[in-house]
Amino acid sequence: MNIPASNKPRVVIIGGGFAGLALAKKLKNKNVQVVLLDKHNYHTFQPLLYQVATGGLEAGSIAYPIRKVIQEYPDFYFRLTAIKEIDTQEKKVISEIGDLHYDYLVIATGSKTNYFGNKEIERNAMSMKTIPQSLNIRSLILENFEQAVLQREDSEKRLLMNFVLVGAGPTGVELAGALAEMKKAILQKDYPDLDISKMEINLIQSGDRILNTMSEKSSAASEAFLTGLGVKVWKNVRVTNYDGRTVTTNSDVTFETATVIWTAGVQGAAIRGLKAEALLEKVERIKVNEFNQVKGYEDIFAIGDIALMETPDYPLGHPMMAQPAIQQGQLLGDNLIRLIGGRIMTPFQYHDKGSMATIGRNLAVVDLPKYHFNGIFAWFVWMFVHLFSLIGFKNKAVVFMNWVYNYIRFDREGRLIVRPYKKRSFTTFTSDEI
Repeated sequence: MNIPASNKPRVVIIGGGFAGLALAKKLKNKNVQVVLLDKHNYHTFQPLLYQVATGGLEAGSIAYPIRKVIQEYPDFYFRLTAIKEIDTQEKKVISEIGDLHYDYLVIATGSKTNYFGNKEIERNAMSMKTIPQSLNIRSLILENFEQAVLQREDSEKRLLMNFVLVGAGPTGVELAGALAEMKKAILQKDYPDLDISKMEINLIQSGDRILNTMSEKSSAASEAFLTGLGVKVWKNVRVTNYDGRTVTTNSDVTFETATVIWTAGVQGAAIRGLKAEALLEKVERIKVNEFNQVKGYEDIFAIGDIALMETPDYPLGHPMMAQPAIQQGQLLGDNLIRLIGGRIMTPFQYHDKGSMATIGRNLAVVDLPKYHFNGIFAWFVWMFVHLFSLIGFKNKAVVFMNWVYNYIRFDREGRLIVRPYKKRSFTTFTSDEI
């Protein structure tokens, strides 16, 4: 990898997400050499991926170059590569561009879509965890309508204008709301020769309420907002298969659709090479202790979505969200310096700052530790928090101006097919390699 030798301890970080960057920032100007590895050369602000998918923002607005983050950090290096395996005996990382030895290794690879072992759903449905996947969804949505205007049969038009979203967590709820707003204010003007009123947005949840990680008040409010926007919410329905045209469920409900977007679950993006007892197989998360040390290792750590830290308050691990990842990354930065200096590390304690989701224009729900509210004030809170969480002044400014323009004009200028989504036909789609 052409990393210069150093007499400082080498910390290798795998992953430039929320956790990895939080750790990197904490190690700035410390007596360590840091090497950050990622298969992308940018950090993605994942909470706004759905806006890229629905044309509200361009991809560059929510991405930030990793090299720009660390360009003024002494003895910091970035390499663009995917990791194949970890050799814990030789203390080295094996990647596509070569091997690299470490003194301390931090795994911050985040999460990936969990299809729960259903290969046909994985083959035919769309996921939304990366910017390329969001651009694929945006292209597919628009291509569906371009195909629909060419169809003579109403059944084929309905197939192309029926959207099924599986999983009613924050991502599914926000995407459903964005699609509903497109239907209400944009698509009818873009496609006057289509009856857009026949467009369907179906949100399917296997449990008895949507946003089930939030309060019951927020869950009920968000469902009311969605139904008010015309979204059909299906609860206690579990999708069992999707063949590219028909969605089957555990009940007698089926859906004919050319587009299924899968937001029903995530699992850790694990790396080969760790002991079997360090990995929880079902969710592919790495077991860590209270210092984020991987079980069975003293020099390997895991933070963020990939890490599973069992505590009395979180027996199944912390939520796979940005805040736990950032807090773990920040504390580990301090703990690594303590460990190198022979001092006692501080155990991690998660400080829940709340959760939120936006459903549409002037519609959002916010759960704070002591307060729950929804409506227009919650919407402004959601915008403020997300805007100031973006990395880089330019991104903040661009996103803010886009939001102002979209609000005033009730428009989404980003509905461009700049990278067509390849497909065999309008009923059977193939996935671009990410």
